[in-house]
Amino acid sequence: MRPTLCRPRPLNGHERKWRWVACSVFAFALNTLAAPVWAASAPEEPPLNPRQANPKDPWEGFNRSMFRFNDKIDQQVTKPIAQAYVDVTPSFVRTGVRNFFGNISDAWSATNSALQLKPQQAVEGFLRVIINTTIGVYGLIDWATPMKLERHSEDFGQTLGVWGLGTGPYVVLPLLGPSTLRDSAALLALDVHATPIKRVRPSENMYELTALNLTDKRAKYLGLERDLDEAALDRYSFVRDVYLQKRRSDIYDGDPPSEKEEDFSQ
Repeated sequence: MRPTLCRPRPLNGHERKWRWVACSVFAFALNTLAAPVWAASAPEEPPLNPRQANPKDPWEGFNRSMFRFNDKIDQQVTKPIAQAYVDVTPSFVRTGVRNFFGNISDAWSATNSALQLKPQQAVEGFLRVIINTTIGVYGLIDWATPMKLERHSEDFGQTLGVWGLGTGPYVVLPLLGPSTLRDSAALLALDVHATPIKRVRPSENMYELTALNLTDKRAKYLGLERDLDEAALDRYSFVRDVYLQKRRSDIYDGDPPSEKEEDFSQ
């Protein structure tokens, strides 16, 4: 008599939801516990001279450890996946993918332009979404740019900055990279929930689209490591300073005033 094979019972929607929650908690715990291991295995950096400490970066010790951890994850996981994506995916397909996710981000950018009382940018953003979603086949083809409808990248962190909320301390988030206290709060509280991808069902499709979006974003920066290594003796400080300068420039639409002394602890 042949043995009977036991087949796993299919999971219902409620069980699948809790399976993803359990996996997320496990991944967060793994990342938290692994951070000291990565930090210990990374090359030692020269000790920071207290006189050279950046007042915008009071958590520099933690941030440097997280920076090394993120770099390890990138070199061993994210970058190889992005490289494989570029190697096997035709360029016109990658362009369509980038246009598709860019069209989704345009809607949130236009909303933030309206919240920042920038009517021209808001109108251009919403027109971009309408045109590219319709004749551009759900954003796969970018017809708006040749029509002189400029793309404006805005998020809720910039909106808070426009209305006068200070940046707060600089912080390096696990896996997400450079940020500030203000931008982190805006990202986690609103930005990540504003994308229509969050409402895609079943959940497996939502995670697949999210992974594709992140892979495509990482693919844009392949090859920059050599330029970064050549441009900076201290990669951490270079990335931090470039990020803070760019965010300040974004808030003032590329024309920031001369920087004054600020209380970044607030």
